Amino acid sequence: MGESERVVVGVGSRAGVSVEEVCGLVEESLRAAGLGLGAVSALATVAAKGGEAGITGAAERFGVPLVTYPAEDLALVPVTGGGASAVAAAAVGTPSVAEAAALAAGGELLVPKRKSAAATCAVATAEAHDLRHHGDTEVAGAAAGLVDLAVNVRTGTPPAWLKERIADSLDTLAAYPDGRAARAAVAARHGLPVERVLLTAGAAEAFVLIARAVAAVRPVVVHPQFTEPEAALRDAGHRVERVLLRESDGFRLDPAAVPADADLVIVGNPTNPTSVLHPASALAALARPGRTLVVDEAFMDAVPGEREALAGRTDLPGLVVLRSLTKTWGLAGLRIGYVLAEPRTIAALERVRPLWPVSTPALVAAEACVTPAALAEAEAAARQIAVDRAHLLAGLAEFEELTVVATAEAPFVLIRVPRAAELRTRLRTLGFAVRRGDTFPGLGPDWLRIAVRDRPTVNRFLQALDTALTLTTP
Repeated sequence: MGESERVVVGVGSRAGVSVEEVCGLVEESLRAAGLGLGAVSALATVAAKGGEAGITGAAERFGVPLVTYPAEDLALVPVTGGGASAVAAAAVGTPSVAEAAALAAGGELLVPKRKSAAATCAVATAEAHDLRHHGDTEVAGAAAGLVDLAVNVRTGTPPAWLKERIADSLDTLAAYPDGRAARAAVAARHGLPVERVLLTAGAAEAFVLIARAVAAVRPVVVHPQFTEPEAALRDAGHRVERVLLRESDGFRLDPAAVPADADLVIVGNPTNPTSVLHPASALAALARPGRTLVVDEAFMDAVPGEREALAGRTDLPGLVVLRSLTKTWGLAGLRIGYVLAEPRTIAALERVRPLWPVSTPALVAAEACVTPAALAEAEAAARQIAVDRAHLLAGLAEFEELTVVATAEAPFVLIRVPRAAELRTRLRTLGFAVRRGDTFPGLGPDWLRIAVRDRPTVNRFLQALDTALTLTTP
């Protein structure tokens, strides 16, 4: 992550703990979240420990303030099952210090309580992210003529032939949906038996099913990425841990950053919103017995040749691949996607879903979108997107005010720019909607996501951007 997202580190200790022990535990906990010391905005602890030399010395060494809370206030902060301690309650008057102190001002837990011989530590975001904010919010209720660069659905879709196929299915709506033909078509497309395929109402439904069906003890979501997986896990009662990828590393995944005992790991590829395409080998390194590895490949069909895809792999234990047909084919309103996984996992997901969740028109669309002709059309579109993206990246590189994640491989790019919120508003007045980035964990208020469009649209956007930047410069 960039250091734009600030975090609070909660600390507790026994009497006489050394500065070195506190600092060492804090640094270890930050590494677990993919963070550097520059991300820390404050240390926090219970008031009874506010004068402990090891804690105050650590705050001084890190150059951040030490915030203290009364024990009775921390006792009201919900913590994980392992965060409360009878020993802490007897010593300072609250059963929780590190996690509760980290969460006392709001925000979300990144690293649950860790212990050393004489100290405890937990890391939380300084403020919560709006996990339910999506790109369509940027254009909802917009005036006519606003160019949508906030949503990643390919323009000019669905194509006429697909509309006709869907329209023809309306005569069969009196019958209950029968997904056998579509399921077989998707299985054949990936060279898999039908027992390894589950059709879903978009990838979003799949995240809900996974959250309900997988009995994870330590679920981990790799961020920045699509926020719906974490939201679904939280809704299902899971305490989610985050691995935050860093801007300094190009938002690239290091498999070693994922905790070894994480039994559910969710990662996007290519990742929304960073547009980074992780090597298949790096993702495969995360697979192991006893772990469910969920790879969201919603935008993989927008990558020429679908290189680095894991869809169709059967040699990786616990692998679950999600695909969406809504982005490339313009079917966001129809809701259609699918899951590829071991038969046992597919059966578990089926048990927690209602009957007939995918409509007949959506099933017809799924079957139509995996034919050889449709796959060839998608490949041609992916190659054109790559050309248009290169043009957009070249234009953005001309602006000294911007920092661009230049390793983009998806149909969108991510930029960092000062006063991004003001810039987004000015772009809107000039006729262009872009996606705010601060709702993605791991990003801060200086980030924007821009969808790739055709060259004429990109040229007009770059002109508007030049104007907007001039107006936002102090």
